[in-house]
Amino acid sequence: MSNQDFYRIRRLPPYLFAEVNQMKAAARARGEDIIDLGMGNPDLPTPQHIVDKLKETVDKTTTHGYSVSRGIPGLRRAHAAYYKRRFGVDIDPETENVVTLGSKEGLANLASAITTPGDVILVPNPSFPIHPYGFMIAGAAVRHLPMGPGRDFLTELKYAVQHAIPTPTAVILCYPGNPTAEVVDLAFYQEVVDFCKKHGIWVLSDLAYCEIYFDDNPPPSILQVPGAKDIAIEFTSLSKTYSMAGWRVGFGAGNKDLVAALTRVKSYLDYGAFTPIQVAAVAALNGPQDCIDQHRETYKRRRDVLVEGLAAAGWHIPSPKASMFAWAPIPQEFQEMGSMAFSKLLLEHAKIAVAPGIGFGEYGEGFVRIGLVENEHRIRQAIRNIKKFMSRKDELIAEWHAKQAVT
Repeated sequence: MSNQDFYRIRRLPPYLFAEVNQMKAAARARGEDIIDLGMGNPDLPTPQHIVDKLKETVDKTTTHGYSVSRGIPGLRRAHAAYYKRRFGVDIDPETENVVTLGSKEGLANLASAITTPGDVILVPNPSFPIHPYGFMIAGAAVRHLPMGPGRDFLTELKYAVQHAIPTPTAVILCYPGNPTAEVVDLAFYQEVVDFCKKHGIWVLSDLAYCEIYFDDNPPPSILQVPGAKDIAIEFTSLSKTYSMAGWRVGFGAGNKDLVAALTRVKSYLDYGAFTPIQVAAVAALNGPQDCIDQHRETYKRRRDVLVEGLAAAGWHIPSPKASMFAWAPIPQEFQEMGSMAFSKLLLEHAKIAVAPGIGFGEYGEGFVRIGLVENEHRIRQAIRNIKKFMSRKDELIAEWHAKQAVT
């Protein structure tokens, strides 16, 4: 007997980031200074007023018992107020939102709540891993929508629905995109809603990066489309907005049936986040919001340093309009080796960790994801390392070819 006998484990492919992560850990164990731009883990501190509220609340022993799986009422009201303030969307805190242990947990448990084995789910490729794998674990058949240069999401969506049997149950959206940093406008969401209503398809929107944008054009919510709540649920998170990644607070909001399904499944699985964390989350949503602007400006400065510095080093990448990532085409000279080998080479010779694009799906090949998760000094150090790396490109490529010949 082994875990290979477990049905759901058999459906999960090997974790494609594992090899790079092992190399990173081994290098650090040897005392090497690795600049880690591979993770989406915010390095900025959680704003002090949020931390202070946690400390204040945790001292009250009455808050140490089981909490509420769907979220304490005050937090659901604060989230509804955020949607009204940010998007002009009315959310009923009693029936149209639920607190989750981060947006990842919400997406995964909703997949279990609404999926019948064999259901077809449409997922962009490349995408954040929980988007396809949450549904694969639940027993769905995932159909990938190829994304990338020269491909249009709406065209791919319409083609997939036309050729899918049975009709897809749901489609996942993620804008600003992880890993691609792509952004869309409200007209895009309008067309998605119109099309999915016509075909009876649920829409699951992941809006985790909506507050990290750089061009004074705030990303919209799909729930701003009239009638979107008839078919759509949207997941947001405090992880990136307030640098609260480890606190695990997120939300699902929108369609009452989807919210009710998620709430019911969660009621069997958890008692909600620790109450003091939820109270602190209320302080985040209802308190001073200048911290969001400060975080946004910090990420923008880092983006500019990274993009300009890499261009000077000979690696030209698109400047992301939003998110805390750059989706970077592998330099042309290294394209043939693929994103995994290139990431390993960068780690070994430049002491920089990035996320290989293949880890986000087959259509992520040819790219790496670079996180804006180190300070400007460290990013400049990374650029210097990459400049030296690029100056040795002929030598490194020749070494790689030689190793390939041996293996």
